[in-house]
Amino acid sequence: MKASHLVLLVEEPSMEAFLRCLLPRLLPADCAFEVHPFQGKADLLGKLQSRLRGYALWLPDDWRIIVVIDRDDDDCEKLKQRLEIMANAAGLRTRSAVSNTQWQVVNRIAIEELEAWYFGDWQAVCSAFPKVSPTVPNKASYRDPDAIPGGTWEAFERILRQHGYFRTGLRKIEVAQVIGSCLDPQNSRSRSFLRFYEAILESIA
Repeated sequence: MKASHLVLLVEEPSMEAFLRCLLPRLLPADCAFEVHPFQGKADLLGKLQSRLRGYALWLPDDWRIIVVIDRDDDDCEKLKQRLEIMANAAGLRTRSAVSNTQWQVVNRIAIEELEAWYFGDWQAVCSAFPKVSPTVPNKASYRDPDAIPGGTWEAFERILRQHGYFRTGLRKIEVAQVIGSCLDPQNSRSRSFLRFYEAILESIA
């Protein structure tokens, strides 16, 4: 069944800001959405199961829940399993457990964090920040957006500062809004973003 409403549970305000700018460009007019940020990853993981139990009591058939969380240094498979267990314990059907058309919850992991999705569409970054070099993705360290060593947001901040932006520190929400407004999923090289995008498309198919 095609979703009429998406509920996105995210770990912090910059992901919320990014999605609030991105999703209106991806969703049809007859699909609404809401984004609920938590106060970090630990807060999301600590409250997720009770939140899902609450949704399970009344969730309409044409609503979908999408949980988005950073991998950080966690083992991806173990983190995904933890999220799946919480959803199952709450009595909700996950994308991993049922067919494409019957799920209520899908869990998606940003690898390693939101800034990897920015590296995935460097054209969007250059559009938002024109002084940044378009050749950054050609460097070995940045060819795979989901495997950038040494911290993804630190690398992103370093590049922008080198090109004259955010000399006093990266303003994450501002950046999220700007890039969320111009990121093109068709250009993305981030596998974790594309997995998220696939879940969005599947929801509204």
